Amino acid sequence: MVVTRPLLGAPLAAEIMAAVHERVEAGRTAGRPTPCLVSLYRQIPGSPFVFYARQQEKAARQVGIEFRGEIIPPEMDRVALAARLRELERARDVHAVLMEHPLPSELDFDGAVAELGVEKDTDGVGRANLGRLAIQRPVQIPAVALAAVKTLRHYGYEIGGSRVAVVGRSPTVGLPLAVLLASKGEWGNATVTLVHSRSSNLRGLLAEQSIIVPCVGKPGLLDRSVVPEGAVIIDIGLSSVPDPSRPAGHRAAGDADMASLEGWASALTPVPGGVGPVTVAQLMANVVHGWELLEPAKRG
Repeated sequence: MVVTRPLLGAPLAAEIMAAVHERVEAGRTAGRPTPCLVSLYRQIPGSPFVFYARQQEKAARQVGIEFRGEIIPPEMDRVALAARLRELERARDVHAVLMEHPLPSELDFDGAVAELGVEKDTDGVGRANLGRLAIQRPVQIPAVALAAVKTLRHYGYEIGGSRVAVVGRSPTVGLPLAVLLASKGEWGNATVTLVHSRSSNLRGLLAEQSIIVPCVGKPGLLDRSVVPEGAVIIDIGLSSVPDPSRPAGHRAAGDADMASLEGWASALTPVPGGVGPVTVAQLMANVVHGWELLEPAKRG
């Protein structure tokens, strides 16, 4: 029987946060203003957006980043949203902008984020940043993608030369992660298989993969019927499933069926408590990276 190793996110997140705090303090000592993150989100009952914003605010305060949360009002249309992003791009006291998604198609998330420069697009999901990632000249890399690969590295798993399957092809998670893993450099050099909803024979596609990264948002998608024995699972999927035993009546769940894969997968990130904390910490690192790039130009 395989002993499944739990890959907890908290230790790595703490390391990243400590390093970010040091960079903020060093920058302020050198005369830079306080870095500022603006997070835009919709306030919808039952949605995770407010929870995400609170996580970001808590993390930002821990490392010395100013946090400003902005609610996207129901009456805002795509023209107004794009205009607000242009205002934030021009704002000299704002160094990072994050917009929670998905958004309704009529708000045009992609078009709005395109108003940001590569430095302020702190989650790296705008056209310019994704394009630079594709040609292996990234400025901001999506935080969740970096969180996944840093988790692997933190726990001693070699990415270069490994066979890695990314399950899911969303333009802000699965696709950039697949590109990052396949690229040259410290975060890549893997042989990547990109699996998606139109792929047939999931079990066959995953059969020879040593690392599997699901990011679909479909609870229980991966179990031992499709996952090869001994695989490492980095679970990015996140869903809310009913659970009468919880006070809220629901709980977070990943794409991997943890009960099925216990004693089968060699390692597994739990949901919650796996990639999530690392993603929040990496987002703070991205904020500071953009701040460091912007401030020398502002002083000129």
